[in-house]
Amino acid sequence: MVTAQIGKGGKFVVDRIIRAFVREGVNPNVLTSIGLLINLAAAYLFAVGYFRWAGLTVVMAAIFDLTDGPVARMSHRVTPFGGFLDSVLDRYSDLLLLVGLLVFYSRASRFWYVVLVAIAMIGAIMVSYTRARSENVIRSCKVGFLERPERIVLLIIGALADRMAPVLWVIAVFANLTVLHRIVHTYRETERVAVAGAAVEEATASVAGAERG
Repeated sequence: MVTAQIGKGGKFVVDRIIRAFVREGVNPNVLTSIGLLINLAAAYLFAVGYFRWAGLTVVMAAIFDLTDGPVARMSHRVTPFGGFLDSVLDRYSDLLLLVGLLVFYSRASRFWYVVLVAIAMIGAIMVSYTRARSENVIRSCKVGFLERPERIVLLIIGALADRMAPVLWVIAVFANLTVLHRIVHTYRETERVAVAGAAVEEATASVAGAERG
């Protein structure tokens, strides 16, 4: 009940922000770019160890991440380039935040945390890559349970609670499990399509043979 009310309240605030941006004629690509710049500031705060401030800054950046798409749709400014730019800058934002943590743990000479962040970075980028590459050969590959929104929420929680190590473990493990899930899903889908295609070809050949007979 409480979480539902929080969700409604958050949606109300975000809707008001979206309508204000639309009313002012803000270009959605500008919102996307601002989100990247704010995440760059958050990365710096992570790098110098101000985790709670970094978490609040990521929350601010998330406002722009949440609003650029709806603003584009409501203002009838949806374009192929806008979608491309949003996707590219989201990847930069993801990596910048983790680079900030990488710098922090490097400066603190905590080798295994550097390795952990690096594994989390690999998982984060491969989650997006496997979906993009998979959807070149199958219709959809949205499977998995640790996509970008979940990773951002985890980073915010870890930063605000100053408990980043458990969060990094979750991202490192479950992001890479999501990649594995998408590989298996793509394999199964391509096999299913191949079997269906073979069945169609066989049926077509049978019909053609019957007609000749």
